[in-house]
Amino acid sequence: MSPTSQPGTEPGRIVYSVSRLNREVRALLERGLGVVWVEGELSNLSLPASGHWYFSLKDRDAQLRCAMFRLKNSQLGFTPSAGQHVLARGRVSLYEPRGEYQLIVEYLEEAGIGALQRQFERLKAKLAAEGLFALERKRSLPRFPRRIGVVTSPSGAAIRDVLHILARRFPPAAVLIYPTPVQGEAAVPAIVAALQLASARAECDVLIVARGGGSLEDLWAFNDERVARAIRACCVPVVSAIGHEIDFTIADFAADARAPTPSGAAELVAPDRNAFLEALAHTAERMSVCVRRELRALAARFEGVNLRLKLVHPGMRLAQRSQRLDDLEQRLAGAVRGGLQDDRHRVREAFARLLQHSPERLVGEYRLRHAALAARLPRALTERVMRSTQRLNMAQRMLDTVSPLATMTRGFAIVTRADGTLVTDAESIAVGDEIEARLARGRLKARVTGKE
Repeated sequence: MSPTSQPGTEPGRIVYSVSRLNREVRALLERGLGVVWVEGELSNLSLPASGHWYFSLKDRDAQLRCAMFRLKNSQLGFTPSAGQHVLARGRVSLYEPRGEYQLIVEYLEEAGIGALQRQFERLKAKLAAEGLFALERKRSLPRFPRRIGVVTSPSGAAIRDVLHILARRFPPAAVLIYPTPVQGEAAVPAIVAALQLASARAECDVLIVARGGGSLEDLWAFNDERVARAIRACCVPVVSAIGHEIDFTIADFAADARAPTPSGAAELVAPDRNAFLEALAHTAERMSVCVRRELRALAARFEGVNLRLKLVHPGMRLAQRSQRLDDLEQRLAGAVRGGLQDDRHRVREAFARLLQHSPERLVGEYRLRHAALAARLPRALTERVMRSTQRLNMAQRMLDTVSPLATMTRGFAIVTRADGTLVTDAESIAVGDEIEARLARGRLKARVTGKE
């Protein structure tokens, strides 16, 4: 906007109106600074019905007015409170009606947790890019550890949980504690020293790095790069058990295995004694069954070999051959006698069949059969006529029983129309119609003179 000169003023003097000046200052601020991040303590929080938030960010020496409109603050997962330390992202602007510059906030987060989380993500990405978390670098855990090392605080609840689980699940395993603080400034170098000591001694089969639950700040010692590199450099397989199940640290990604809790780490590294005892008892029972079965098989084989040895003895074979010779001799004599008897029997049967087929005998048989049939014929005819007569009489009696003529002899008649159809209902006949009545003897023709 080009400046203008007002009448009565010095030549070349530029005079702005208040609105114009505030408008240009706002444009300069918004174009010049762009998006900025501001960290400070939140105060003077105002939450009007419009849904917009108005507050101030302050530090020890200054304060900054801020506004966060409803469209942006509705996307946050929390409602800020006075005195809270926050980190705000936004654009510097000017509120023209009052001439006050302010920060138009687009995003807001708690400063401490947000900074730690960003630091966590940066370190995680860096170590992952180096291949520190690669799966092929993970080592398998021993199935039956003879000695288990624990890097933790000797006075915390984590060590008590670990010792309790190990004593219950696998008492033969010895436990070696590497005491170290797990929180505070001294924690990181102490944890690194304990890991290096365990690696140098190599006196444990597996190592547990444990700590109970806590806030992100409490667990921060296990998000240190030095701890992660010490875990990977350790020559003993490492199981991390930091915090609760929802807590993840850099140490979890660097370790060979992760357990959700210290108790879970103890269950992960130690086999279940009871399960192995049951499996051992089952195996012993199977071995016993197999041994008994093998002994029975060997005994059967021994009996078979002994029997075969007896069978192939020369004396036994000679006795068997002598017995077979006697048997063959008896069978030969029997076969000769049997053959002669069979021949005699066949001759007798052939002679009998010859006699049966003699013409004289057949003629005699046919004469006898003819005489018998001639004697049976008159009796059969008489019986057949009598049975037919009886059946006819019976049928006649049955016909008389069901015949309507027998009913008509008692005074009944069959009434039909002129066309021959039966009359069974008085309503179907009109006065004056011709009808015919069949009696037991003869028929009557009549005309209807009335009906009821």
